[in-house]
Amino acid sequence: MTAALFSSLPGSIIVIGEVMSELIVGDAGQAQLSVAGDTYNTAVYLKRCLPSTVQVRYLSAVGRDAFSQQMIDQAQQHGLDTDLIVRHADKGAGLYAIQTDQQGERSFTYWRSDSAAKTLFSFPDWPPYSALSGASVVVLSGISLAILSEPGRARLFQYLDDFRAAGGITVYDSNYRPQLWDSREQAQTAHHQMWLRTDIALPSVDDEMALHADADETAVRQRLAQYTFRAGALKRGAEGPLDLVSGAPLADLGPSVRAIDTTAAGDSFNAGYLAALMGGQDTQHCLGRGHALAAQVIQQRGAIVTTH
Repeated sequence: MTAALFSSLPGSIIVIGEVMSELIVGDAGQAQLSVAGDTYNTAVYLKRCLPSTVQVRYLSAVGRDAFSQQMIDQAQQHGLDTDLIVRHADKGAGLYAIQTDQQGERSFTYWRSDSAAKTLFSFPDWPPYSALSGASVVVLSGISLAILSEPGRARLFQYLDDFRAAGGITVYDSNYRPQLWDSREQAQTAHHQMWLRTDIALPSVDDEMALHADADETAVRQRLAQYTFRAGALKRGAEGPLDLVSGAPLADLGPSVRAIDTTAAGDSFNAGYLAALMGGQDTQHCLGRGHALAAQVIQQRGAIVTTH
């Protein structure tokens, strides 16, 4: 399967989504400002995991203010290509705050209603089709879809249809944030349309159950079985991931760790899994690499942490 998907490392990967200012609220109420966002986190970790020859390009939109410039600067420091980030004169980037409980589980507060990223795919001339056609892989998430207008989503889907027809591979993580959608039905429809266009699926069981009111993991797997994914993993937190195609779980979870902050656990898993898959590794290795990277990330605060 891996040979059919990736006979060699991709030369260029495009990751689509929203990058935001992140406030990490500590135990004493102090806050630390950083830069993060679900697909942005995946892009950063993916760049760390892959050889330097693989270009990782982040497609988004920010403003021209100091906070937006900080995002551009930090993305470049992480080795990401920022030529596909639009700079808006009259809009800025979103902001969110994270608080974690004693088990490391996080809660979010968002300020993103007028985010520049919500304008993505709203204009026929941006992003240029040549940007997607020049890449081998496109990565996006349910949040990438949620922030777009209905016409923007329709234009994105057309881009992806053309991209896949030309041999491109799409990767989708169905991150579900109810507050970003007008209704659950709207989210269900958009996710279904995206699953139809997905080659590598990276859902989380909790998100899938929340969106579709599935009774349990078995129901999630049965529903996802209607789609023809070429590869993928179902993320199950501490229980470990399983292969979506074969149903086989990760055999060796490694030592248990204490979660300090579960922010970006799924995002970093995606990066580790994809890097191994792109390197032609077998299913167990891909699952294990994703799980191991996520285990490192949840032992530190914030979305972007030091890894080794």
